[in-house]
Amino acid sequence: MKTEFAPPERASEKSVEEQVVSLLHHPYIEKLYDSISEGLLILNPERQIVYANGSFLSALGVDFKAIKGLRPGEAMGCIHAFETEGGCGTTEFCRECGVAQAILSSQKDMPDLKECRILQKDSGDAMDLQVKTSQLQVAGIDYTVYAVRDISSDKRRRILEKIFFHDIMNTAVGVRGLSELLSVSSPETLDEFRNMIYSGAAKLVDEIRSQRDLANAENNDLQVQHVKIHSLAFLNEVIDLYRSHDVGHGKALHLDDESEEWMLESDKGLLFRVLGNMTKNALEASQPGDTVTLGCRREGDKIRFSVHNPAFMPRNVQLQVFQRSFSTKGAGRGLGTYSIKLLSERYLGGEVFFTSSEKDGTFFYVAYPLLKDAETAKAAV
Repeated sequence: MKTEFAPPERASEKSVEEQVVSLLHHPYIEKLYDSISEGLLILNPERQIVYANGSFLSALGVDFKAIKGLRPGEAMGCIHAFETEGGCGTTEFCRECGVAQAILSSQKDMPDLKECRILQKDSGDAMDLQVKTSQLQVAGIDYTVYAVRDISSDKRRRILEKIFFHDIMNTAVGVRGLSELLSVSSPETLDEFRNMIYSGAAKLVDEIRSQRDLANAENNDLQVQHVKIHSLAFLNEVIDLYRSHDVGHGKALHLDDESEEWMLESDKGLLFRVLGNMTKNALEASQPGDTVTLGCRREGDKIRFSVHNPAFMPRNVQLQVFQRSFSTKGAGRGLGTYSIKLLSERYLGGEVFFTSSEKDGTFFYVAYPLLKDAETAKAAV
């Protein structure tokens, strides 16, 4: 079996069973580790689960038989754990996984502490984990003790603090300052200040609504309201908004000349949030003087929207781009691309993907179903 990172070989079922029995017969292991509130696993040299404490099993809602012999990513349903025959730890994505890194480090007798982001295959839920690993020798076998803590709430709180205590506060202070100038403004500047206040207040409302929608989406509480949408008019709305956005300063926004006019049925507010985040990310990745291009065209029974910028994403960034709380912008960021995928694939029936190369730059794509009778939809536009 091929691997892109960790060894793919596994112990036989017989060996796994013997290791399980050996650990359970140890006088202290079960009593000691079951008293720990954090989830804890013991992995054999092939990174397979041969012991799990009660906290870990309760968190997953399974019994030990269901995960015995699996690797951690497989037990937790990581989307990449089932992509190759080798399983958890063997894909290119695993190179950037804190779980895989920490396990391999401990196997070299170097205890490790890492953070990890997991997207679950079946539910699409995101998990932020902190993993601590160390070595334990029992009956001549070197095992890895794997302690895991769910830090999703901590990560979410930090991001919200960043957004509300920094980004929104800055906008609110700006709006207050402009309102104070109204009383001393001349008739010639009064309308200009009013427009600036309205724009700032609209930005505040939009940011708050964005965080509300994301929280509802993660809790499966988001309400979707479908309406008919004209693709070119919709893209022009996105372009008009972001031409005057702070991140667009010194950069050009352009509608691809080969864009096609089609009609789709979707939630316009959520779709605008998806394309808006794609556009904002592209502008933030661009340099002054660069052009960001939006487009749309039909592909089979779908319409594919695209946003292009000339920057290249390094491979290690590409491997993590849709993970919650991952960001190249520093701590307290990282919900943009994650929300694009969450809203599109869980609520809008779409598919999200991207390409990036030094020659062609970066394209982000979202594809959604057209109206059932695409030609009628075309004619109706």
